[in-house]
Parts: sequence; structure tokens; C-alpha cells
Amino acid sequence: MKRNHTLHIKRIAGYALPVLLAITAGCGKGFLDVPPQGQQPAEEFWKTEADATKAVNAIYANLHEWRQVAFAALAVEDLGSEETEKGSDPNDASFFNNFDNFTVTASDGQVADFWKGQYQEVNLCNQVLDSVPKIQMDDALKNRYLAEAKFVRAYAYFRLVRAYGDIPLRLHTPKGPEEYNLPRTSKAEVWAAIEKDLNEATAVLPATYPAKDAGRATKGAALALHAKVAMYQKKWQDMLTYTNQVMGLGYSLFPDYEKLFRIANENSVESVFEIQCQIIPGNKDASNSQYSQIQGVKSQQGGGWGFNTPTQALVDAYEPGDPRKNATILFRGTINAEGDSIRNVGINRRFNYKSYVPFGLFRDGYNEGADQNVRVIRYAEVLLMNAEAANELGNSGQALSSLNAVRARARAGNNAILPDVTTTDQAQLRLAIYHERQIELAMERDRFFDVIRQGRAPQIFGPLGFKAGKNELMPIPQVEIDLSANKLTQNPGY
Repeated sequence: MKRNHTLHIKRIAGYALPVLLAITAGCGKGFLDVPPQGQQPAEEFWKTEADATKAVNAIYANLHEWRQVAFAALAVEDLGSEETEKGSDPNDASFFNNFDNFTVTASDGQVADFWKGQYQEVNLCNQVLDSVPKIQMDDALKNRYLAEAKFVRAYAYFRLVRAYGDIPLRLHTPKGPEEYNLPRTSKAEVWAAIEKDLNEATAVLPATYPAKDAGRATKGAALALHAKVAMYQKKWQDMLTYTNQVMGLGYSLFPDYEKLFRIANENSVESVFEIQCQIIPGNKDASNSQYSQIQGVKSQQGGGWGFNTPTQALVDAYEPGDPRKNATILFRGTINAEGDSIRNVGINRRFNYKSYVPFGLFRDGYNEGADQNVRVIRYAEVLLMNAEAANELGNSGQALSSLNAVRARARAGNNAILPDVTTTDQAQLRLAIYHERQIELAMERDRFFDVIRQGRAPQIFGPLGFKAGKNELMPIPQVEIDLSANKLTQNPGY
């Protein structure tokens, strides 16, 4: 059963506008461990620094809501690639098959949920950006809160634009009925708005926070997301500039790839940005991240639902001896590094090890794995983006340095496996970087869109049913087109 954060809804001329009037504890990691607040009328909110704090914390809390990290996110961001398949029982959530085989339609509920989830996040950010400037409070804190909201808004729009292309661009809360129903904005304009938010966020956000605020957006997070935005637009010099800056901020690769994804090592030296999730004792509604649960080991007592499972194609993609294979794919019939025996029963042969939570850490009365953070950007990806940009700009030396740093961590001192890449041929090095992204970031919600932006989707996804000129984008949800009285238009082919 999915669980949602407590949001009061203020109706304005028929438009449902979420207003943060009562906030249950979001994630419980430091700054998000907030006690439940009493109900507060809308007219009395947005008055004090405490109100600003509640609203900004709710932006982060909403990031692990059902539509953000569960079925819709896996359907839109994972299941189209060749490295994942539906999993679970054949008849359970069979609609996922439409994403696996590229037959999804505009009426699909997960397409609509992903859209709604991202726009809900945008809405929360817009409320902060419109209302917090009017509050009398510490100016430095106010500016930081606004920068945090701009970062999260940029992240939500990044997810929207790469999934749907041209989308409505809403940068303020609506002031009247004429502002409710927006047409689609060109993706070029959306990318520009994202970059503006990230530039402004970078100028304000700190490089680090005290431990109690671990997990908030940092300067490094804004720069790294900006580099990723540049990557999707093939702005190689910008991508190189931003990643070089991140590389000077003190991040490093966590020494143990498998342990990197365990709860004990959340917000590690490699973490650039991750969604904070934790069980809040006595508050089951707030302990609501189901990211791990829906991908957990099925046919195991208390394991999970078994969706979004690694394919044989992913198994075959690893070089011989690469330890990342057994740190990414949890194989049935094995005992894993944490000592859990994965029973050799059931229909699913493999599970996502990166979302796994050891069975001994499950808590009675809470969904399996609710403590597990969702990694969004890691330093390893920054290095691989740096390598890609450098190679595209003809700097093979820097490209090889960044690429091989990632491979060196993976081989963990065993030089007999994963030797350094040495080619300086641009085309060959490009393919080596693409392959390293696939392996290093496997099951982290990037492969599908990576292959599309690289122009290789017909080759790699064609056998699965991918149609060029159509499946590069998701359909605009039909329910949104209907609500707009056809002001929104559909993507080609749907």
C-alpha cells in the first residue's frame, strides 16, 4: 500500500494547490526529523522562519513519495532499457510489460503518476520561491532556502524534460484561472530554465553542511546536476567545466563498491546527492519510502515485491572478474556479502542488489527497506561525465585519467582484472566510456535515457520493440490532455 506525506489542499477556483500547512516527519535524517505539526490555516502560513523551514524540509520529504521513487519512476526511468525487466509474478502489475516491450500508451497510469509526481515537486518548490522572500528572517538562511528550492525544482524538471520532451514550464504558483492551464514549452526553453536555477543555486549553496543537515543540496550537487543537464544537450565544454569544479570540492570514491550502497554508508565521501529516507519510530506514514521494498527479494520472508529485476543482458555486459557484477546483481541461490541466504525458489532469478537492505534490518510494522536512501548522483558519475566531455573535446589524456579512476576503484587492487583503458582513438574511447557508464551506474535509473541521448537506441533497444521517432519520449498523459481541453498536444506516434 502506498503512503503519502500529509499535505493539506487549498482549493483555488477548482485548482488543487498543495500548501504545506501540516508536515509529518519526512525522512528523519538530521534536518528532516521533524515532529508532526498541528494544523495551521493557510492564511497563517508563510509568516515566520519556522514556516520557511517546514516548507523547505517538505520539499525534501516529498522526494521519496510513492510517485517519485516507486512504480512510476521505475516504469519511466528503468524498464525500457535492456538491463532490467518487470520481475515479480507474471500476473502482478502486468502493465509494466508495456514499458519492457515499448507498447505503453498515453492512458497508462504510471506515465500519469510520474508526471503528477514531478509537478507536485515543482509546485512545492514554487511555493517556497514565491512565499519565502516575503518572510522576515535571517537573510543568509533565506537565500540558502531559495537556492535549495531551485536545485530541487531543477531536478524535477530534468526528470520531466528527458522523459516527455516539451512540457509546461511553471515557475510560479498560479495567481488566477488563466494561469492554471499552460501549453507545452519547448525543451530548449525548459533546459534554459533548469540551467538558470542551477546557476543561481550554485552561487549560494555551501560546499558542505554540519552533520545534522547532511543530505541537503550542496554546491557540488548543483554543479554535478548542471553537468548532467549539459550532457543531455551535448554542451561538452560546460560539462567539462562543471565536473572539473566538482572534482575540486573534496569528493572521492568510496573504497568498497558493494558497501557503498548499504545504509551504514549513506551520505559517504562519494555521495553528491541522494534522497534521504529513514524509519521514524512511531510514525509509519512518514516512514514511507518504498524504493527498496518494491525491488526487494521476492519469495523470501519479508524480502520485498521483486520488481525491476536485472536481465541476463546485464549479467553478460560485465567484463570477466568485475566485482561490480556481484555487487549490483543479487543472484538467487547465493549467500550475499551481508550473510543473507537468497533462497533458490520462485520465478525471479536475480534482484537489484543496490536497493537491497539486509533482512536483519527490517523493522516490524514498517515496509521492507524504508531506511534505504536513493542515490541520485555519485562522484563516480561525475568522473565519467568528465571523461566523456574531455574525450568529446579531444582531450584523451584527461578522459583516460577520469575513466581509469573509476575502474581502479572497481578492481579493488586486483590488477589482473579491469586493466586501464589505454586507447586514445576518440571513437573507441567513447564506446569505452559508454560501457563504463552502463556497468558503474547499472540499476541506477540512467541506462534507458543514456542510450537514447547517445543515439544508439534503435541498435540496442530495437530488438525489444523500440521505434525510432516515437519511443525516445514517453507519451503525454491522456488525462492531462483531457484536463487541458486539448491545449496540451501529444508526442509523435502515440
